[in-house]
Amino acid sequence: MADRAHVADLRKVVTVAATPDRAFKLFTQGIHEWWPLPTHSVGEESAVGVVFGEGVGGVIVETLVDGSTAVWGTVTRWEPPHRVTFTWHPGNPETEAGTVEVTFTAMAAVGTVVELVHSGWDRRPDGARARANYYTGWDTVIDNFVRFTAGAAVP
Repeated sequence: MADRAHVADLRKVVTVAATPDRAFKLFTQGIHEWWPLPTHSVGEESAVGVVFGEGVGGVIVETLVDGSTAVWGTVTRWEPPHRVTFTWHPGNPETEAGTVEVTFTAMAAVGTVVELVHSGWDRRPDGARARANYYTGWDTVIDNFVRFTAGAAVP
């Protein structure tokens, strides 16, 4: 790991028309309703579901049509409705896991500011390339979350 260059954290910030409590619940408990599984999962078109385990130690697991599963990460901080942090390694060895922290901050008369910070790129041999792919990938995921939170249909 010492020979891997430091890759800057990836940060995405959006505002949703919901309370922090509702936004937190939709992000975690409702992930199966808004996550773009056909394009942003291990199984892609074969993915049929995803579950976000609650509490520290909870596991984020994708299920494929054949019943097999893929672990995406494990919850390391669970502070509803303000913060959830988890390891992140869908399709990769757990030893290469990055960290994703999502915070939910109330903004009067607006809703909730949701900030996602994805770090730990230096744990991956392809860290810089992976970050570049996730930069646009997280846009798609977060856009789906914003639409779902507003009550709009998700593609």
